Amino acid sequence: MQAETIKSFRITLAEPKLFKDSIQVVSELISEANLRVKPQSIELVAMDPANVSMVILRLYSSIFTEYMVGQEMALGINLGNLKQILRRIGANDILTMEFEEGGLLITLKGTSTRTFKFPIIDIEDKEAKIPDLKFPVKITMPSSHMAEAVEDIAVVAESTSFTADRKMFSMKGSGDLSDASIEIPADESTKITATDNKVTSRYSIEYLKKLISGSKLSDTVTIEFNKDYPLRMEFKDEGKFEMAFILAPRVEND
Repeated sequence: MQAETIKSFRITLAEPKLFKDSIQVVSELISEANLRVKPQSIELVAMDPANVSMVILRLYSSIFTEYMVGQEMALGINLGNLKQILRRIGANDILTMEFEEGGLLITLKGTSTRTFKFPIIDIEDKEAKIPDLKFPVKITMPSSHMAEAVEDIAVVAESTSFTADRKMFSMKGSGDLSDASIEIPADESTKITATDNKVTSRYSIEYLKKLISGSKLSDTVTIEFNKDYPLRMEFKDEGKFEMAFILAPRVEND
């Protein structure tokens, strides 16, 4: 579905922080994407340019104070430009987005009314297929703990190993001169579903730092992985939003 087939829509957010933060996180990985406006949700599924990671975003109509969408639409968006506009949102602003011939119209209404319009770009409308992945390990934990662990490993290494069994989730990284190791035991705040056998895989710290920025959206993160297999990281609030990432494993050269 290209831009010329788009009819119209109008959506309003009285509390636009979730939308603003979601776009900011996605823009760390992807510069341009089709934003799909559907009758029940706004969705984005795309690969990063290096084909190392995939982002899946769903914002449900329940978070909007006004949601008038007659049919599914695909809007080709430069996420960097959109992010710059969303940065202008004030603490008490109401955000309205609508399609106007030739572009996307964004209105920020607070003590003043500010209107921005930027063009819809032509992006090949080929939605990335979400892979059907099976995982023996699932960890649900405070997202702040995961963010701290990634930052700790980043001090010394460019990649980190994830290891888990039923009792413990650990991350390790090594650099030229230093090593770092973090152990997070299963407890009331960290739930681990795993086999008795340890499962280990390695991932890029550069990408993990971008993925874990999703912690600003949710206090909880779910992590799933397998040996030398893609990682899935998810942040969500049931019925409001879902943001998930799939990250390819890091293959170390001998």
